[in-house]
Formats: sequence, C-alpha cells, structure tokens
Amino acid sequence: MNHAPEELTHEDVLRMRLEVLRQDHSDLDAAIRALEDSTATDLLVVKRLKKQKLNLKDRIARIEDELTPDIIA
Repeated sequence: MNHAPEELTHEDVLRMRLEVLRQDHSDLDAAIRALEDSTATDLLVVKRLKKQKLNLKDRIARIEDELTPDIIA
C-alpha cells in the first residue's frame, strides 16, 4: 500500500513559517538582552540585532495579516 504524502496548504506553510519566525525573533531578543547585560557591550552589534528583530516582527505581522481573514463590518 503506497500512501502519498499529504499536500500542505498555503495556510499550513504560512503557519509553519510563522512559528520559525517567532522562534527566531525570540532568539534574537535573548541575544540582545545578553549583549546588553554584558560589560563589554558592542553597541553596533546590538543595533544590528535590533534591526533584524524589527525586520522579523514586520514579516511576522505580514503573515499574521494573511492568515487572519478580513472582517467586513
């Protein structure tokens, strides 16, 4: 008996991507906190990480918007 793998819907793919982005965002947040708490903080590195974190937040928001149906009042 040959079972074909189930096809992932576009929504399934978006939900998986969203989970990865959220984890990346959380990891960056932890790295930023660790750097800011260290005595030899490299402000340029912190700034770059914060920019990456903001980029991830924007990407997360776009996916969440796509997953959330528009409500017409």
